[in-house]
Amino acid sequence: MKNASEFLSFSAEVAAARAAGLPIVALESTIISHGMPYPQNVQTAREVEALIRAGGAVPATIAVLGGKIRVGLSDEELELLGQSPDAMKVSRRDLPFVLSSGKIGATTVAATMICAALAGIRVFVTGGIGGVHRGAETSFDISADLQELAQSSVAVVCAGAKSILDIGLTLEYLETHGVPVLSIGQANFAAFYTPDSGFKADFRIDSAAEQAAFLQTKWALGLAGGVVISNPVPTDEAMPREEIERITHQALQEAAEQGVQGKAVTPFLLARIKALTLGRSLATNIALVKNNAKAGARLALALNKVC
Repeated sequence: MKNASEFLSFSAEVAAARAAGLPIVALESTIISHGMPYPQNVQTAREVEALIRAGGAVPATIAVLGGKIRVGLSDEELELLGQSPDAMKVSRRDLPFVLSSGKIGATTVAATMICAALAGIRVFVTGGIGGVHRGAETSFDISADLQELAQSSVAVVCAGAKSILDIGLTLEYLETHGVPVLSIGQANFAAFYTPDSGFKADFRIDSAAEQAAFLQTKWALGLAGGVVISNPVPTDEAMPREEIERITHQALQEAAEQGVQGKAVTPFLLARIKALTLGRSLATNIALVKNNAKAGARLALALNKVC
């Protein structure tokens, strides 16, 4: 019987960082294969990794390739994920299949949290978390990201939840499952393309040192599970809230009319929003991911000092 460690494969850079006890930041790969078009996806992935290195931490982009969980990817592997039409969008339920079949898998927030926890990485940077979809009272469409946040002890630095979601219900769900939501620089939770969702986060904690102290205390108490750290997109790179709400409603209506369901919903909506904003939403998406990379590197350094 195999154990989990046999499925892990570390890049030389990440392996050296682990051996030296350096801070490491996990990165997802769905944003490369399903979140952005080529070549912006691969270019952004490389730039985000560079920002984390510049911040004093080591980036570890995670994907499933050749029956292994790859923790840290080469340039060739990033290109493969960015261009492959066969890359599966991998969440918790999909990991065993993708690993056992040897298929190409791009990890979502949920799967990346699982893999990061297996690899001993405690900080993970993404764009925005999934959540409760609008209309979930009839569709029951709730992202596996939320359940994973209740289980895997990883801090997730994000620009809040994607504005295509029901953010109020998303926060209620996280509260029910005991997942703390921290916010940087403001009291309110962020909404991906816009800095302010209109809903309050649980706690405002601006400094990386204080965030690290919070995480250390939570996990030392035996309170397993993740923490959401909401880092709003910079105001000068955000989109107007009213515009993005109007366009989101239009994209949701189109998705319903075309029968788009399940895993296909989020990529469809992001692509339609990009088209309807003439590409401006993609620029905002790239800006917020880079902003999160900087915050994630600061947190990884601070956490490395206290844990």
